[in-house]
Amino acid sequence: MRKPRDFDSELKALADKAKQLRERRVRQFGELVTATGADALDADLLAGALISAVDAKDAATKEGWRKAGAAFFRVTRQPRRRARAEPEGGAEREGGGASA
Repeated sequence: MRKPRDFDSELKALADKAKQLRERRVRQFGELVTATGADALDADLLAGALISAVDAKDAATKEGWRKAGAAFFRVTRQPRRRARAEPEGGAEREGGGASA
């Protein structure tokens, strides 16, 4: 005889998984805002810019934003942050190897 399914526990597990995914998504958006330097912007300004991006109809503008975003993710941001903290000699050493 088959064991009966516990639908309540399955639904709870799915709800917990969905909650974890939502929390991870929010955390990743926060990390993106910080990584781009947008955390220095006023919240109202940032919200307005995002609303404008969502409402934008011009395909060329959106494509430009997409390319800039793709380039952002291709570039490693970590060495640039370290270069600012180091004396100028260290920044030249890292900058020389990173530029292509």
